[in-house]
Amino acid sequence: MRNYILMGDSHNPWHNLAVEALLFERLAPGEAIFYLWQNAATVVIGRHQNAWQECRVQLLESEGGRLARRSTGGGAVFHDLGNLNFTFVVPRADYDVRRQLGVIRRAVGEFGVEAEFTGRNDLVAEGAKFSGNAFKFSDAVGLRHGTVLVDVDMEKLGRYLVPSKDKLKAKGIESVRSRVCNLSDLSPSITIPDLTGALKRAFAAEYGSADDMTVADLDAARLRELEEQYSSWDFRLGKALPFDARLSHRFEWGGVSLELSLKQGRVVSARTWSDAMDEAMIDRVAPALEGARYESAALAEALRGVGHPQIDDMAGWLEGEELG
Repeated sequence: MRNYILMGDSHNPWHNLAVEALLFERLAPGEAIFYLWQNAATVVIGRHQNAWQECRVQLLESEGGRLARRSTGGGAVFHDLGNLNFTFVVPRADYDVRRQLGVIRRAVGEFGVEAEFTGRNDLVAEGAKFSGNAFKFSDAVGLRHGTVLVDVDMEKLGRYLVPSKDKLKAKGIESVRSRVCNLSDLSPSITIPDLTGALKRAFAAEYGSADDMTVADLDAARLRELEEQYSSWDFRLGKALPFDARLSHRFEWGGVSLELSLKQGRVVSARTWSDAMDEAMIDRVAPALEGARYESAALAEALRGVGHPQIDDMAGWLEGEELG
């Protein structure tokens, strides 16, 4: 295995996510890449989230912040320069979440912080979350990325993020800010440069020695194309879909909202919003519903035809739903 460490060269989220996407596209067989990067004043939403329901977009942008959409599932997060982001890009056969998050645990352990992996995507210490993670796969490549909160402005985090009340209720918590902590609260001496060094050492300890890679080593033309995509209004905020029916439910694995456009009693177009971690699963929902009759049993039958356990959960919900 040839290992590389890439340090981000910008605080622009659209550029940084484009770099990550290019690494995912172009990973060569036998390579593993560890990418460390930071965004300034940014809310990053999951691939299938509704920006307007997750973030106070106008407030964020009026105060100089940016909204970005990543390619993975999961929920919305706030980034500033008190946060350090990490990305593992590895051959799918070598993808191992425990091994990858072991790198993060080893690094924060240098500062006396004992971390554990809990829930569907969290690293916690002393009962509070300091890192959220998400993932995606192609046939050949696995990617896991996440945040490490070191000294994030919690006041801004609480002002910009507006998660659903159902999500907060399900987690038994009162506010966004109560869910997370900064590592500096647990280890006052920790800094971003110190943590960066610790992460590099932890990666080398787990995966072996690594060479340095720079953004200049990447395909500049393709990077520009990807940056244009990630910065575009349509990608970040989503094309508006006129809809006649909206159905929402929260499962143990995440929340789902369906927006259905109807004609003559059938679904002619659908859109799925979700913070589910499995973004590929969510991609399969809307196509399955299109053409189905707008009846509980018919919608449920259409989803059961996909043959996925979480989509079967959705079918069970819709079967018992009273449609307006």
